[in-house]
Amino acid sequence: MEKTLDLKFTYTEKKDTRSGFGDGLLEAGRKNPNVVGLCADLIGSLKMGAFEKEFPERFFQVGIAEANMIGLAAGMTIGGKIPFTGTFANFSTGRVYDQIRQSVAYSDKNVKICASHAGLTLGEDGATHQILEDVGMMKMLPHMTVIVPCDYNQTKAATLALVDHVGPAYLRFGRPSWPVFTPADQKFEIGKAVKMIEGKDVTIFANGHLVWEAVVAEAMLREEGISAEVINIHTIKPLDEEAILNSVQKTGCAVSAEEHQVNGGLGDSIAQVLARNYPAPLEYIGVNDSFGESGTPTQLLEKYGLNAENIVKAAKKAIARK
Repeated sequence: MEKTLDLKFTYTEKKDTRSGFGDGLLEAGRKNPNVVGLCADLIGSLKMGAFEKEFPERFFQVGIAEANMIGLAAGMTIGGKIPFTGTFANFSTGRVYDQIRQSVAYSDKNVKICASHAGLTLGEDGATHQILEDVGMMKMLPHMTVIVPCDYNQTKAATLALVDHVGPAYLRFGRPSWPVFTPADQKFEIGKAVKMIEGKDVTIFANGHLVWEAVVAEAMLREEGISAEVINIHTIKPLDEEAILNSVQKTGCAVSAEEHQVNGGLGDSIAQVLARNYPAPLEYIGVNDSFGESGTPTQLLEKYGLNAENIVKAAKKAIARK
């Protein structure tokens, strides 16, 4: 379907967002000697091998001991180090939430919690590894910054931006090869949404893998005479409330699209902003209070309604409620 649409963005290659993290971490290590890496027995999966090879004295293989990894990282910040921890999103949050809350967030430590294989697109590993609650868990913690970039280039840029950011942060990315459609030389501004496509009838707010689906949905809606604005909300906390309100005050309605539970994710954050400032129809694209299952990323996104076709349906529903 993508090939027959007049897309506002195109791509020449697909790469996994976790590789953006790995390449960003290597570049960060070359630029700042205080950057250190910690991994819980998943160096290959987190693409941290290049950093380990170039900076063996600044890399710590903790093993399958994620709670210990978070504690070590928190301690390293006291000496001025900038630790980047790496494991699957499920193990980066659900398994170690107590350690994150007490040793990182409460203590306001400069730890970067970097989480791969997030959401449904982890694929065949199934429900036990497909965490869909992590954004909600992390955004509720005081002091915590939460970032969900959309492609390889943006994940690399976000990783580099976190070196200069002071404070706890959660960076969420994924496993599948995905279109690379944002600029390679982009400057990543934490907390600043990116307007991808201008529109006037409905706003589509998206992050992570679903930004590309939103781009496809915009082209599908345009073929039907509907003008959709697409905004990449890569930072869920701090949230760019100004960008949300400016867009919805123009379009009058919105759709949120995320690879996460509807409860506690991006959509909830947007709904709070609208309820307090400018009540308007909002439709949610996300997982509706269920766990995942095994399958290919595309199969799972389709089954759980997290694709362009369902964004189009939600946009039409939001417009009808105006």
